[in-house]
Formats: sequence, structure tokens, C-alpha cells
Amino acid sequence: MTHMMDLIEELWPLKRNIVSDGFDRALSRLADEIPMTIHEYPTGEPCWTWKVPEKWTCHEAYLETLSGKRLFSYADHPLHVVSYSLPFEGVVSQDELLDHLHVNLRLPESIPFIFKYYDRDWGLCATQAQRDALTDSKYRVVIRTSFEPGTLKVGEVVIPGESDQIMMVVAHLCHPAMANDDLTGTVVGLEAAREILQGPRPYYSYRLLILPETIGSLAYLSHHEELIPKMVGGLFLEMLGNDSAHALQQSFQPHSQPDLVFATALRGLDPDSYVDDYRTIICNDERQFNSPGVRVPMLSLSRVEPPDSPTRPFHEYHSSFDTPEVITQERLEESKEVVIGMLQAWDHNQYVVNNFKGEVFASGYNIWIDYRTNPEGHRRLFDIMERCDGERTIAEIAAELGTSFQGVWGVVSLLVEKELAWLSRAPQPTAPRRGI
Repeated sequence: MTHMMDLIEELWPLKRNIVSDGFDRALSRLADEIPMTIHEYPTGEPCWTWKVPEKWTCHEAYLETLSGKRLFSYADHPLHVVSYSLPFEGVVSQDELLDHLHVNLRLPESIPFIFKYYDRDWGLCATQAQRDALTDSKYRVVIRTSFEPGTLKVGEVVIPGESDQIMMVVAHLCHPAMANDDLTGTVVGLEAAREILQGPRPYYSYRLLILPETIGSLAYLSHHEELIPKMVGGLFLEMLGNDSAHALQQSFQPHSQPDLVFATALRGLDPDSYVDDYRTIICNDERQFNSPGVRVPMLSLSRVEPPDSPTRPFHEYHSSFDTPEVITQERLEESKEVVIGMLQAWDHNQYVVNNFKGEVFASGYNIWIDYRTNPEGHRRLFDIMERCDGERTIAEIAAELGTSFQGVWGVVSLLVEKELAWLSRAPQPTAPRRGI
């Protein structure tokens, strides 16, 4: 078993473009850590309205003066070339060069991450200082890249449960020479999966997907349509190594059980966390699962700066500054515990069915909480018991009361122990039916 931080240090320098040797090497290395199936989809393979792109390789690229002075190159940093840039060699004017030279306006000291997977063009990337120093009238550009048939790869870790209903967990592995986005989501998901595999058999089945962004999810879903009806929810993991609090982005179906479970569970796992609407925190592969024809309620968990931050989602985002220095093992461990806690809450979430009628004689069952010494606990006990009617799940009770999943689970577990309630995977209304 490799330390999460060690895995990031090992994998982050790889040139992990969406279909590339670097991506394949990274996924193969992760498969050494946990039993994994690697699905392959060849170039040109239809994925609903999309197609798998070609394998892209940059062999050499640089910018130099006409006198032969090299100004920067792909060998210096892989972000100096636009991902999926067309090949180009020639002398260009300063104006033409600047039309194809990208900088990071938000973080001018860094090299930006620019990609043109489907909008084909040639391009280079530089720091603002490198761009500002271009005063010659002409420059020599050399970009030696190749496009060839390849296979897009998706890694899948299956955790079988008692039920064939599936909770999906997803992270992306692409983005060359960057670390927080999203090697952190990958290693946290991997470590969480490993711990769940080693523990008691869960009720739900879980599947962890490690894939290239967007096209990876589309490839998997379009080739596993038979699984979609069994997918009860999902959680996308990304940017979990920086020092922001956890942010939970809801699904397209904000009143779904996964939304209620994950939001109320996170409340008890990270008091500094926040929850916001679908597509308001960060947009990634959760879009493909929430989309028409799929409609799996997938949420997204990340560490994203607050909405009023000028450097949102995080300061080093999509730049050469996104290195392992942004990350700490402590934050990765915290995020792993949050993910496991959320998935455990999902596994525990059931309808709470009362074995009692009327208000419970709490003292007789030794569950009385004195309202004089603990008014909040007293109120919480009776608020929860009033909602044990076979029509509400634990998450629904927690959401209704504005409390954590864990707080409700603690009371419900006590009621089950006292045989005052029982748990059901389906609604079991106990109120008498009344005629109109």
C-alpha cells in the first residue's frame, strides 16, 4: 500500500493527456494498488453524440529567436504546449505568434493549462514575463506533435454489496503535470475504496471510476447503459488537497436521497463545509451522470474557495503552480474520512418505522433526557421520535430538523436497540388510513 502523498509525487509529472502514454502509465500504476478493471475504447468509437479522440503525443516543441536562442520549450515544462496542439514549424511574425501564445491573466507568473481537444489549432503557453519579453519582429516556432489511433482508458474498481444497486464514485486522472486537480480526488477515492473493500460487506454496491475528464464518463456510460437503471447516485471527487473547507455541490435533483444523505452527513463530518446548487461550485464529470437520458443524481465534493474569492476554485488552478506543494497528507486523510463517512451514511440511510404508538414513555425505556439540564438534547430526542413514522428516511429527518445525519442516526440506533423502531429500505407508513 502506497501513501497517498507518495502516489501523487510519483504520478504528477506524467504527461497525462486524455488519450496518451502518460495517462496509460498513471492508470496502470494505480491498478497495482487495488484490483481494477481497465476498459478500453478505441479512437473514433461513438460515445452517444461524442467520439473518442486520437492519441496525442508531443515529441518536441520550442520557441526561439531567428538567431537560435531558445526562449522556452516543452522540455522545460509540458504546459508550454497547448494540449492536443496541431504540429507546426515555421517562422512567424510577432503578431501571429501572440495570437497563438496563451498566458494566465489571473496568475501571470505561471504557465497556464490550455487544451484544444476538439477545436484544433496550434498553440504555445508562457508566463506573462516571457510574453512581454517578445520584442523581435519574427520568431521560429517548432511544435512536433502526432495524432494516431489509440485507446481511451477507464479504470473501474468494483465493491460488491448485498444489493446490485450502485453508488458511483468518480475522479479524473488527466491534466498533465498538475497535482491538486485532480490527482487528489483520484488517490482519495482509491484509498476510500480500499478501506471499504477491507471492511464489512456493504448493503449497496460501489463502483469507483478513474477516467479522463468528460469523454471518459461518456465512454463508460454509453457502453454500460444496462447499469444506468441500477445507479442510485454518485459522488465526484476533485481538488481535495488544498486548504479550503469541503464544498458539496448538489445534483440536478436536489431533493434526491443522495443529496439529502451527503449534505446532512457532511454537516457532521466537516462543520466548516458548505453546500451549494448544481453547477455553481465547479463543473466536471457529474454533468454527464446528471444529464438527460441518464439522470443519476451525482454530487461533487471538493475543496473550493468561497464564492467571493478572486482565486476560486483555488489559487493555483489550471497552472504550472499546481504542484504537490499545494497538498498535504493531513488534508488528504481528512477528505478520505469525509468520503468514507458520507458513503457509510448512504449505506445506513433507511426509513425509520415506529414500533410504538403515541408519545414514547422515555423514562420507562431509560432514554429520557432531562429538559432542565439538556434542553437541546431533550428537544432533539422528541423531534426525531415524532418523525419515526415509516415515511421518512434518516436523511429526510436530518434535513427537516436542520441537523446532521450522524445526530439522527445516534438517536435512531438507540430506538432500534430498545425495539421501539426498525429500519426498512422501502417506505412503511404506519399512520391509519382515513376515509374522506
